[in-house]
Amino acid sequence: MDSAVSEPSTVVGIPVQPTGPAEPDPEEGAQDWQLDHTRAPIATKVVVAGGFGVGKTTFVRAVSEITPLQTEALMTRASEDHDDLTATPDKLTTTVAMDFGRITLDDDLVLYVFGTPGQQRFWFMWDDLVRGAIGAIVMADTRRLTDCFPALDYFESCGLPYIVAVNHFEGTESFDTDDVREALTVPAHVPVVIMDARKRYSVVETLLQMVAHALEASPE
Repeated sequence: MDSAVSEPSTVVGIPVQPTGPAEPDPEEGAQDWQLDHTRAPIATKVVVAGGFGVGKTTFVRAVSEITPLQTEALMTRASEDHDDLTATPDKLTTTVAMDFGRITLDDDLVLYVFGTPGQQRFWFMWDDLVRGAIGAIVMADTRRLTDCFPALDYFESCGLPYIVAVNHFEGTESFDTDDVREALTVPAHVPVVIMDARKRYSVVETLLQMVAHALEASPE
C-alpha cells in the first residue's frame, strides 16, 4: 500500500526542505534608533555620590537595564573604627571601587550611571569616576545630613552640575525639600528631590531631574 505521506518534491535534483516554523525576527521589539544604522544613540555619563550607606548601590541596581557591575566587599572588624553603622546596622558589604549600570531613557539617550564609593579612604577615585560626566546626583540621608557635605563641596569646587536626592528610609521622619535645602545650604538653582532608591520609577524620575538640570546649566 502506498504511504499516505508524500515525499518532498525536488527541483533540478535538489530536495525541497519541508517548511518549518518561521524563524524569530531578530529585530522584533527593537527600538527605532537600534534599526537606524545612520545614527547612534547619545551616550552620557552621570555620577551618583554621597556618604557611606546612603543607598548608592541600591540606586544603580534598581534602575540598570543590564546586570550592574558592583565591587562589593564584606565589612570586617578592621573598618569598625572608620565606618559608622549606627544608621545602617544591617549593612554587611560596602563598595570599594564603583557601581556601574546603564539605562535607556529615550529612543536615543543612554545614561551610564557610576556610583562612587562612600568612605573617605576611597575618595581618591572620584576624579577618575567623574571625568566626562554631564552631572551628578548627591544622595542624602536626613538622619546624617553631614555625610553628604564632602560630595557637595566636591561638585561645587569642580563646577559639575548636580542635584540633591534625599533617600527616604522606612521609619525615618519626612522633611520638605525646603527644609533639606536650608539644612544643607544648597543654592536655590540646585534641585532637591525626595526619592526612594529601591523603586525604579523613583530613580528614573531623579535621573530625569538631573539630566534636565545639567542641560539647563550647560545647554551646549
